[in-house]
Amino acid sequence: MYRKYLFAASTALLATVSAAHAQESIKLGMVAELSGPGAPAGTNWRDGIKIAAEEINAEGGILGKQVEVGEYDTQTDPQVSRAMVQKAIDDGAYAILGTIYSGSTMVNMLVAQQNSIPQFVGSEAPSIVEKGNPFVFRTSSGAQKGVPALTNYFTDTLKAKKVGVAWLNNEFGKGGHDVFVEEMKKVGIEVVIDVASEQAQTDYAADVAKLKEANPEAVFVYMNQEESARFLIEAKKQGLAMPLVGEVTLTEAKVVELAGAAADGAIAHVGVTATATEVPGIAAFTTKFEETFKRKPTHDAIKGYVGAWTTKYVTEMVGDLNGEAFSEKMRGLCLTAADYPKILLDTCWDDKGEMSRPSFMVQVKDGAPVVIGTVPAN
Repeated sequence: MYRKYLFAASTALLATVSAAHAQESIKLGMVAELSGPGAPAGTNWRDGIKIAAEEINAEGGILGKQVEVGEYDTQTDPQVSRAMVQKAIDDGAYAILGTIYSGSTMVNMLVAQQNSIPQFVGSEAPSIVEKGNPFVFRTSSGAQKGVPALTNYFTDTLKAKKVGVAWLNNEFGKGGHDVFVEEMKKVGIEVVIDVASEQAQTDYAADVAKLKEANPEAVFVYMNQEESARFLIEAKKQGLAMPLVGEVTLTEAKVVELAGAAADGAIAHVGVTATATEVPGIAAFTTKFEETFKRKPTHDAIKGYVGAWTTKYVTEMVGDLNGEAFSEKMRGLCLTAADYPKILLDTCWDDKGEMSRPSFMVQVKDGAPVVIGTVPAN
């Protein structure tokens, strides 16, 4: 009897200690594409969050509690991503950081919404914020904001009258394609060739040949990382001479690494870039990332970093771990880099979770993306 009592008392004590430990920390669920085609994006997202968590804990955590980041691999599969978001919530996550691929976010964000869990995503398809989900927030502008920032480049710099479009037929690609075509229509630029490709496509010979035959004055390229690199390699092989201009992924570090010299000359509008070292916060983050991981960060690393820090800033404004209050605070919120330095750039969110902040034009020169201009927030 005594042994039974002692065992029961010990079990109760362990349970109490576990509960106390849980109360001493705040869990964040990092749900991302750590394997599969999306791994280049997902691993950068994860590593940006790792740096943020380390900094946040060094500064006292969130509401005085240390942050624990749980990692959940979606395998770049939308249905797996849904299960991973649910698992993160079951494990006690206060907020979800991820996913990046828009097709996955469209599937999994309802799970977070049903549980009133704030969710910061790296996804950029316009449809993400058009579903009326009050708990989902961007870490960079969606295509409906980013792509129009390119319009003046096509009209004023390139002075194009006819253009081509090469895009990836997934949620991300379709969103950017549709916005771009509409923007060109508004300014009287003709889309003379429109070529869709499939996710994980390896052969772009036919696609590039079609573009070359149509001979547009410039081509808008809107694909994920690996597909962008394959496209650039084939474009170089076939001597596609017109400017190749994209949004978000076309000039990022992973694409340049995979495409090599074929990436030189590619131009893109990017929401945020590690090459913008004239911004003190971005320069400091890039240095720390390179020292920690021995590689250059992509824009996804910065997006993950900003998502984690925004979670801290807004939670402490609310003063409690309350998802609904967090969501309410985010609507129409603006954070300045002067007051909230880890946000890196002055940033606002509207009532749908869409982000607005200054952005950049970059071009790959001698194997490295270089900032060639800035774009005001829109």
